[in-house]
Amino acid sequence: MPSQAMQDVIDELRAQQKASAGQPPPALAELRAAFAPAGRLHPLPDDVLVTAVTAGGVPAHWLAAPGADAGRVLLFLHGGAWRWLRTDQDLGPGSMAVAGDSAGGGLAVALLVALRDAGEALPAAATLMSPTVDLTSSGASMTERVDQDPFSTPALLRQLASSYLAGADPKTPLASPLFASLAGLPPLLVQVGTADLLLSDSERLAAAAAAAGVDVTLEIGEGLPHVYPILLGTPEAAAATERIGQFLRARTRASGAR
Repeated sequence: MPSQAMQDVIDELRAQQKASAGQPPPALAELRAAFAPAGRLHPLPDDVLVTAVTAGGVPAHWLAAPGADAGRVLLFLHGGAWRWLRTDQDLGPGSMAVAGDSAGGGLAVALLVALRDAGEALPAAATLMSPTVDLTSSGASMTERVDQDPFSTPALLRQLASSYLAGADPKTPLASPLFASLAGLPPLLVQVGTADLLLSDSERLAAAAAAAGVDVTLEIGEGLPHVYPILLGTPEAAAATERIGQFLRARTRASGAR
């Protein structure tokens, strides 16, 4: 049962969903410009230092928080930095982890698969929040959870997938990493809610990873929506974030440590 704080966010999402019902789908540029989960922007704490960097040609931000271990790094996708961290920042793979939510979760899995296939060292772990790993939209939850999901609709997800694929086969492993071989990937933490059209993506990814011998932990939040760990001000998000921290701290080591 969601907490009252979480229910308030869900109600806000449902109101937005209801207001947009029957309207033509917005253009991709409009979606990008207006996107903020539940209409909220996450404030950045005053004591977090943000530095603009160019990560292998990709504009990015480096965030440093007081008390954080400077010898461990989390790459939060949108992608483009994995080799940059190793070469320009001189970080060992055991000190690095990757994370991503929704489409970024799919990118995180695709990055791991691409690194493995290239014979490169893999990061120590990955955390995936409601990852999008099947652009064919074939998961059972795409139909079974329509009345429960306050955030997405099947039409919206298919539109976004089509825009991303630009005519490519939706079963291409690096676009839909559910269809890739997952053998040899590092430990994975997957978090998803039952009120999410992409619930089946997480369930099938976890099952496929486990079958391939990957150490995978699947956490399913009853009644929780898409990417619930980022819904600021809810106890469910706070608890999920704490578990992410514990998972990553247990599997990464400070750069240079043996």
